[in-house]
Amino acid sequence: MTAGAAIPPTPEGTSRFVLSGSVLTHPARGDAAFRVVAQAPPGALSVVTDPDPTGPPTVIRTALAAWESIPPSATHHLIVQDDMLLTGTLFPRARMAIEAMPDAALALFSLWDSRNGAAVRLAALSGARWVGAVNEYTPCAALILPRAVAAGYVDYVRRHPRTWPEDILMYRYLRSDNVPCFVSVPNVVEHEDVPSIAGNGFRGPRRSACFLRSDRPGSEDSRLTGLTTVPFFKNGSAQCVVRIEGTAPARWLHLETLDYLSGLGVPSRHLEPRLGRLTIGLGPAVVNGTWLTAYAMGMATGSPNRDADPDVVDEALRTIAAGGMSHDSPAWRIGEVQGRLAEVAELGVRAGRDAVPRPRRPRSGITVLGGEGPLGEHLVRRLADRGHPVTVVSAGPLDGTQAGVRYAFGGTPPMRYDRDTIVDLRQMASGQGTDGRSVVVRPPGHGREARRLDTGHLYGPGCGPDSVIGAMVWAALQSRPILISDGTPDVVRPRHLRELAELVGAAVDENNDDPAPAAEYPIRELAEIIAQAVRPMPVHDLRTTTPTTPTVAESGRRDGDLRYRLHHFAQWLAYESEATDPATIT
Repeated sequence: MTAGAAIPPTPEGTSRFVLSGSVLTHPARGDAAFRVVAQAPPGALSVVTDPDPTGPPTVIRTALAAWESIPPSATHHLIVQDDMLLTGTLFPRARMAIEAMPDAALALFSLWDSRNGAAVRLAALSGARWVGAVNEYTPCAALILPRAVAAGYVDYVRRHPRTWPEDILMYRYLRSDNVPCFVSVPNVVEHEDVPSIAGNGFRGPRRSACFLRSDRPGSEDSRLTGLTTVPFFKNGSAQCVVRIEGTAPARWLHLETLDYLSGLGVPSRHLEPRLGRLTIGLGPAVVNGTWLTAYAMGMATGSPNRDADPDVVDEALRTIAAGGMSHDSPAWRIGEVQGRLAEVAELGVRAGRDAVPRPRRPRSGITVLGGEGPLGEHLVRRLADRGHPVTVVSAGPLDGTQAGVRYAFGGTPPMRYDRDTIVDLRQMASGQGTDGRSVVVRPPGHGREARRLDTGHLYGPGCGPDSVIGAMVWAALQSRPILISDGTPDVVRPRHLRELAELVGAAVDENNDDPAPAAEYPIRELAEIIAQAVRPMPVHDLRTTTPTTPTVAESGRRDGDLRYRLHHFAQWLAYESEATDPATIT
């Protein structure tokens, strides 16, 4: 087992950098690794086999073995998984990129439904060759690390629990050590969709966001950085992440693209595509998701860039819909409709570039107490996107601010805000979990009765693993069985942060109708839904030894939004939260 011999960096041998490489494999994969080796220059790649092939399926063992055995002469090392297709330009581009970015991690692949894949699309429209990675797992299917960074990663993994998947461990390590990561535009490797050793087959087809078999090396110092909005289409829903200003390292809000665009003042008629015969036979959900994502991309990138390669742009737009469909559509179905949906994407980008947002009609003002934490930040953004002027009152300086939101310090609302509705989130921000907590909404004016809003079992961005739902999602994220114990309630009332924002908004508008109660789910049913929405893991009910019949099939008619929002919550826990395993879950 070796990591690969170091090969000369250029024909002239003038570079101070030397790249070596490994293909990771498992004995069950036969000669897959050697097919990858054959695609590379002689001596560029050697095979590293799982050192414990009978152990639990995981990539991390093999990856650590490769990162630990880099040849002494190599300054950088490339790891490629054994189910990847390489372009002939991978090594020339990699060497030039190392010259331009010697201290960075370089990812050569990004999935078509991922945030980093979406960043690649924005870079394609901008004419850049590399793009700064955003808040997501680091794509590890084909990754280059400097020698010192690789050694630091090995040490980091040895010191941290290995329950996170390898790509999230890599993201957390690079973030903690301030190592920049860039993704190639276009990608120079493609995934061949063979059965997954790491257990990712449940995700459906897993292809590149932008891959061309032929790509001329050069201009590898052309980088797009500083992205503030990244729209992506995943799990059938148009989503985006928006960077919070003034944070280092960057923190992001995870929003629905429809809410984001509405909050910018885009007229509602522009958010419902009217494309005539082009959409005949296409599902409305995938058309709308593709349109919203492309529209937001057009707004983010502005006028066409003359440096953008038309072939790269075409491929980037062609995969938007495919990524959004891939969770529940086979490859043949994606192939049938991909061409027409690419036209939808192209028209969406054009419309977004031409968009002229209009100021929204001002609504009543809101002052938020306790809005400085992650949960408060998301709730504040949703209220502001509804058109409310929002002021956040905090006891001290904030770690980051949001556009269009006012900030005041001192802990209590000054008198000049006495015409605002007061939304008190301080109980939610107490750090004692979110179950059984409430939000207080106090109308403006003296002597008016406050409303106390029941949050149910709250989940979503800003909530931690110290709740019933959070603990189950956390277990699935870490590839552990989901446990139901004596302290777990029999019935759970999930309420997502977005639903809470709607309740708060209705209370601010003084809608006195009783809010609809949160839907109730038997705990076993909810656990099974989490296992499907986050990661397929067994559910262990410690209260009984009698086998329990799963009820997911019965609940399929009502849990579509729940599944999506649970996945949304899981992503926030993995990419943004600093949570560790809770000592106790009550």
